[in-house]
Amino acid sequence: MSETTKKVTVVGAGLAGTECAWQLAIRGVDVELIEQKPKQRTPAQNHDFFAELVCSNSLRGAALANAVGLLKEELRRSGSLILSCADFAKVPAGGALAVDREVFGNEVTRRLQEHPNVTVVAERAMAIPDRDHPVVLATGPLTGDELAADLGNAVGEEYLAYYDAIAPVIQTESINWDIVFKASRYDKGGDDAYGNIPLNEEEYHAFLEAVLGAEKVTPHGFEEVRYFEGCLPLEVMAERGPLTLAFGPMKPVGLTDPRTGEQPFAVVQLRQENADASAYNMVGFQTRMKWPEQKRVFRMLPGLEKAEFERLGSIHRNTFVKGPEVLTPDMELKARPGVYLAGQITGVEGYVESAASGFVLGARLATKLMTGEDAPLPETTVGLGALFAHPLHETKDYQPSNIVWSHFPKLPGKKIRKRRLRREALAARALEGLPTWLETLAPRIHDAE
Repeated sequence: MSETTKKVTVVGAGLAGTECAWQLAIRGVDVELIEQKPKQRTPAQNHDFFAELVCSNSLRGAALANAVGLLKEELRRSGSLILSCADFAKVPAGGALAVDREVFGNEVTRRLQEHPNVTVVAERAMAIPDRDHPVVLATGPLTGDELAADLGNAVGEEYLAYYDAIAPVIQTESINWDIVFKASRYDKGGDDAYGNIPLNEEEYHAFLEAVLGAEKVTPHGFEEVRYFEGCLPLEVMAERGPLTLAFGPMKPVGLTDPRTGEQPFAVVQLRQENADASAYNMVGFQTRMKWPEQKRVFRMLPGLEKAEFERLGSIHRNTFVKGPEVLTPDMELKARPGVYLAGQITGVEGYVESAASGFVLGARLATKLMTGEDAPLPETTVGLGALFAHPLHETKDYQPSNIVWSHFPKLPGKKIRKRRLRREALAARALEGLPTWLETLAPRIHDAE
């Protein structure tokens, strides 16, 4: 290692951990990078290199009208290790950025192992490391049981989840509000608290049949399928009996359809997803239906015939904290000052999002250590800024999320009606504001290539 006076321990050499370690190292911070490979792998891993892409080899769409496309461009312009290595290892994939997994992982590994400010320690972290300097946990969705238990003891078991239960999110402008009505049960909480999709008996049973008959995702071999009663997949509830949904997430009690003046046979409730009300999530509609099937089945619901989905539902094993309860705006544990979280363990989803979380934490932490100054993200840096803020959003039912346009602050002035043009304008604003934030970061000492 170089003779620096600042040090950080990073646990986990996945996408978030490697990006975080790189941003610290290139700004002069000594990094102890703890990674259990090659001594041990999780059930999802097949190789010993860092930043292993265990599912798809795609980092998704590249267009700036795509939220993750904007995020990639911000990372590319900011000096991201992951984006640099992805561009180095890219393979033809149309409008997406896809990579040769082995070339990509080996390149990430090489650059970190050769960096003079990085020391790699091959060991399994059984608990949060006890250090006299900052510690970053970036151990991902398959965090080891022992470390997860220690984290749970630190934050409170009730604030640590071991699974994802993600409901679909629908763009508000694609909902037919002539059919979907706004109301709370028994008029509690304000008339516009929820959107409500009314179904008569015939519509309900047709929907039930479609749910039962839809093609489902087969769990990965490393996923132990254990459902929690408070968060069952839609189709599991449907299999318990023809009226289970009508007495569960689709119960109509306390609601009156203003078009008929009567209580519907069943209701699907939509909860506002963000402060701008640009998106709504489907309450209780976590599901293992395949994504094309979700679109087909959910568009059967009255008022959702032309629904556009910002994300679709899923359930899979994950380990993440309930960010709004346990994290500071710097991603530091409230219960353990000096311990920070990055990546999917904070509640972000996806390869690019994990890398972005590690990038922001590493760059900001290095800046604070090297200069004593903070580097808060400006609102206009909406890709990195909106994503980094997601784990702090106060929600009743905090759920992990990819970067989606509903995370972004609205454009000032007159609304741009065409969706693509509106998104391109949001992207332009973000990229225009990015250099201002980058100037607040501690300077890079060198990038070992």
